[in-house]
Amino acid sequence: MSIGFSLHGWLLYLGRRALRWLHGWWRLVFIGAQVLALALAPSSWRRAPRGAVLRQVYHAAGPGLPGFTMLMALFNVVVIRIVVVTAFAYGLTQYALDAVVRVLVLELIPLAAALFVAIEYTIGGGSDLYKLRRDGGFAALRARGIDPLSHEALPRVLAGVAAVLLLAALSCVISLVLAYIGVHGFNLAGLAAYNRAVGHIFDPAASLIFGLKTLLFALTVALLPVVTALREQPRRAFRASVELQGLVRMFVLMLAIEITSLIGNYY
Repeated sequence: MSIGFSLHGWLLYLGRRALRWLHGWWRLVFIGAQVLALALAPSSWRRAPRGAVLRQVYHAAGPGLPGFTMLMALFNVVVIRIVVVTAFAYGLTQYALDAVVRVLVLELIPLAAALFVAIEYTIGGGSDLYKLRRDGGFAALRARGIDPLSHEALPRVLAGVAAVLLLAALSCVISLVLAYIGVHGFNLAGLAAYNRAVGHIFDPAASLIFGLKTLLFALTVALLPVVTALREQPRRAFRASVELQGLVRMFVLMLAIEITSLIGNYY
């Protein structure tokens, strides 16, 4: 009898946890849809909101741009050298460029740009937004006739997306240039073969998957910290911080996106 009651209690606990988990994700999706709808509204692109977005874009990408560029260049040089030397050692020279471009550009660069923006900007921005809402800042904005979503949340989301796309594009250019130098050296003799190889890698399917993955990574790191800060948090004695909640959900979604892109590219 006691075993039956314990099993019933355990199943009831699991059911409640599953419902709470689904409800949390539903709230995140609902708030995210509200923010995205605001982003598509013409009123969000008037002069004053546009200026707020541009300021947030600078805060998201500007201060960390030189450091990120140098780190990515150094990382590219190390990875390219390892791959090229290994390919030469095993007589697989013709596959060196293909491996470098696929590993760096298709897989690592979108992930690196998204994680950099998340750590440098969006997670901290979500925490600031949560503190503003908790301390009555949203109520004060509503009292002045200002929508907190369009005034505080939307610029942060758009800035996070723009920063990820900007850093990913810049990193792709750096990686492709360094890949050419690593394989062919400082001459233009291999430019035609290089263009053919890169064009073969970036076929329409791979280009579509790469673009969608980068955009989804950008939306994930930009939206999740903000919508986590905007949703009502359960009152618990040992509730995890807003930053940790956003980070965990972010990693779960990014892992799902990465697995899906790998399946699309290689299966």
